[in-house]
Amino acid sequence: MTGEILLDQIDRRILRALQADGRTTYDALAEQVGLSASAALRRVKRLEEAGVIAAYVALVPPERVGLSLTAYINVRLEKHVEVHKRSPMDLFRAAVQAWPEVVECAALTGETDYLLRAVFGDMQHYSRFILETLLRHPSVADCRTSFVLDRVKATTSVPV
Repeated sequence: MTGEILLDQIDRRILRALQADGRTTYDALAEQVGLSASAALRRVKRLEEAGVIAAYVALVPPERVGLSLTAYINVRLEKHVEVHKRSPMDLFRAAVQAWPEVVECAALTGETDYLLRAVFGDMQHYSRFILETLLRHPSVADCRTSFVLDRVKATTSVPV
């Protein structure tokens, strides 16, 4: 969905409550925001249909499933391309979708084309990914990696 949706204060309270606990009941949500359960349900459905609420997910801390190494990888792509082939950016965007280690990919301005946030079990896992996957991709010119030492703030909530 594109475009901004006009939200009133009740919508914003609903969104804050659901960002804190997406499994809350409509009764509990209604109590938190000062509505009846049926009115809260109607509001939530409207927010879902408008694309303001995109999904409900389980948040899995990577460390709890054996992925204790988080890396931010700056990727620079090759700029040349043969006329009959897809662009390097198109090829890279398609490939990154299939790499399970990459949990986020953003196109950037400046010297770096993409920033990847990736999770790994250990340094050997990281090394295999870099040497056997990322640097072997035909669109990738080079990469630079920074490793997370300490997560100072991590949230999935947006300020509404």
